[in-house]
Amino acid sequence: MSSTENPKRIFGFTLREWLRKIVTFIVLAVVFGWIFAKVSPHMFPRDEKPGFAYGLLHGGLMPMALPSLVMGQDVQIFASNNSGRGYKIGYICGINLCGLIFFGSAFWSPKKKAEENR
Repeated sequence: MSSTENPKRIFGFTLREWLRKIVTFIVLAVVFGWIFAKVSPHMFPRDEKPGFAYGLLHGGLMPMALPSLVMGQDVQIFASNNSGRGYKIGYICGINLCGLIFFGSAFWSPKKKAEENR
């Protein structure tokens, strides 16, 4: 391919950009899984019923549990002895916020957006 040809794009990204995003995603997943395995035992209180704040925390940590679960660790992702609706609302908000941050950062491309606006 000569230097004047445009590289082939798949869904708007070059192969090199796709590979970089995939590697970044895998590295982040492994790092988050390792962090989750280390901190999760300390995030589930034994002597109190978790409320909204713990629900938000547990929901935010839940997507990070997948790598730990895949690697064979049995980690807790939900407090079954919780305070009820407040905990569940916090849990759902935490999952959505974490998903937005994790997946948004993995696929966000500020340079591309700036070029499209020109």
